[in-house]
Amino acid sequence: MSAPHRIIGQGLAGTCLAWAFHDRGVPFEIVDRENGGSSRVAAGMINPVTGKNFQPSWRIAEFMPEAVDFYQRLEVRLGGVFWHPLPVLRLASSAADWDKIRGKLEDPEVSPWVAGEVPPPDDRWVAAVELKGGGRLDVPGFLQASREFFSALGVYRQAEADPASPEDARGIWCEGATGLIAGRPGQHRCAKGEILTLRADGWDEPHIRVADGGWLIPLGDGIFKAGATYVWDVLDATPTEKGRRQVEEIAHRLAPGPFEVIGHDAGVRPILRRSQPLIGPLGEGWFFNGLGSKGSLYAPGVARRLAEWILDGVEPDPDLDLRRFLASVKH
Repeated sequence: MSAPHRIIGQGLAGTCLAWAFHDRGVPFEIVDRENGGSSRVAAGMINPVTGKNFQPSWRIAEFMPEAVDFYQRLEVRLGGVFWHPLPVLRLASSAADWDKIRGKLEDPEVSPWVAGEVPPPDDRWVAAVELKGGGRLDVPGFLQASREFFSALGVYRQAEADPASPEDARGIWCEGATGLIAGRPGQHRCAKGEILTLRADGWDEPHIRVADGGWLIPLGDGIFKAGATYVWDVLDATPTEKGRRQVEEIAHRLAPGPFEVIGHDAGVRPILRRSQPLIGPLGEGWFFNGLGSKGSLYAPGVARRLAEWILDGVEPDPDLDLRRFLASVKH
């Protein structure tokens, strides 16, 4: 039997790749140094149409169905509920903001995700539109259930947070921001983000609320996630008082009522080029990283493509090819 494929990191990238190998009966091992990682604190939101310019997430029509099918199949296998579909309520706080949104509603790339215009929830907002196809992944729950499954098979190993070993050189680097900051594969655009967990009584909010660069996600039972900040010059996973104040301001704008802060987390988003992942050979091994803030959307489909490349020699489309990206940044 050939040596098992060595997956370095058990965030969303490494976990989804492990499932791709497992489903094909391919020997593998996961080595996880548990350096923190953004996956373990991620809110797991999938918002079909994002940003100030109200644009569809990159290739969402292709990756979204595969991601939802992947998570739902694993719910049956692992006996948990990880994927929570939720409509998105995009709110406009000014006439200019609404004009930009309204001008995109008939765009053929946007319109499939538009459920329709709806009355804004209160007089703080000029207008609102409901988007379909959104939701949240319980990322920590999915990772923990997967870790327990692979631990029971004897293919998961927790290691000390030490430098890379010689065996790692021939492994598959799925390290997230830790690897990018360490210089694999070169320059990065990682950004620290802070989010809050809120408790509120009496809210009845069935939507993910999005506006003015922030979001509010209902988790059920009066618990919500709110976020997020972007910081590029201090890349650590330490929550800050400044970050808390910024997210509290976001929450007060979006929340339908008073709340209590019961949790405060920080993580570093692994970014190479926006939130568009890259895969490919790196040195003697392989690379899967750059999921940014959209790992829940892209990790399953990209993991499948990487497994097909490693096992079958089927190269992915150029948009995902690390070699092409590295060649472009050299020129």
